[in-house]
Amino acid sequence: MSKLDQHMQFKLIAAFAAIYGIWGSTFIAIKYAVAAIPPFLMMGIRSLAAGLILYLWSRGRGDEKAKEEHVIPIAIIGTLFFLVGHGLLAWGQQKVSSGLAALLCASQPLWIAVIESFMVKDYKATSRTIIGLVIGFLGISLLFAPWEKFSTHHIDSLSAFAILLGALSWSGGAVYSRVAKLPKSPGLSAGLELIVGGLLLLACGLLMGEGNQLRLHELPLHSLLGLLYLIMFGSVITFTAYIWLLSVASATRVGTHAYVNPVIAVFFGWAIAGESLSLQIFMATIIIVISVYLILGQKREKVSPGANPGLIRNTRKADEKLSFSD
Repeated sequence: MSKLDQHMQFKLIAAFAAIYGIWGSTFIAIKYAVAAIPPFLMMGIRSLAAGLILYLWSRGRGDEKAKEEHVIPIAIIGTLFFLVGHGLLAWGQQKVSSGLAALLCASQPLWIAVIESFMVKDYKATSRTIIGLVIGFLGISLLFAPWEKFSTHHIDSLSAFAILLGALSWSGGAVYSRVAKLPKSPGLSAGLELIVGGLLLLACGLLMGEGNQLRLHELPLHSLLGLLYLIMFGSVITFTAYIWLLSVASATRVGTHAYVNPVIAVFFGWAIAGESLSLQIFMATIIIVISVYLILGQKREKVSPGANPGLIRNTRKADEKLSFSD
């Protein structure tokens, strides 16, 4: 393996580790943050701050400026990812536990596979992918056994539906970002999308009257630390890795983070919030790992002949390195 291949392999492993591990820990950070900061304003501050950091960093290192053709795609992605996706997630987590929120977000690979089958020409999910997705969802469901805990008496239906709708919106943004005309720099793209999403979230929060609910001088330390963690780790580091992964690997493969995140979310709930850790969690972890293996181990997918040649080469290269079945 050449040094270039080794570098690519390292980048892929690091990026997947970020979206698997760090994003799994953000659910409990959101829980602590929205305990004292209104949800849309909290997510707006998170996105705008992270976006400005990424934008200034990208421009400082000499990355090209965004062009006029990038404006509409960035606005669409910023809306799907942040205004709808993150906004509804934070709003729902006011009444839904971090673990259940992670479970609902685990529907993303299913949504992505369906959306890709309609939006990406010549794309067809393999039987191995479908089996992996189903097994993964079953593994996540096992985390929340016994089943009676899913009774409607224990779940705020509106909040749960809002999180599910946010997951669907995020999935649409993930698929669209693979074909949209975006700046070549992942950092610049991520920064601009975060800025747009942050501004929309802040505007929405103010229109909803959240400004009157915010008490900056009364913010507890854990809420402030949760927000800072979301800005630096959840957005600056991990979202940049996520955007890069979407440019070199299929959205279905990248979307497998939604299956691993609940495991991490449950672990942090146990380690930090004192939530129970049972045999079912370990069993679910094994099942989820198997599902990720099945999805990441599939043969490379067909790519539309009209797609960007550079994207085709990068996607095939990454898919080959992520294939564990050869």
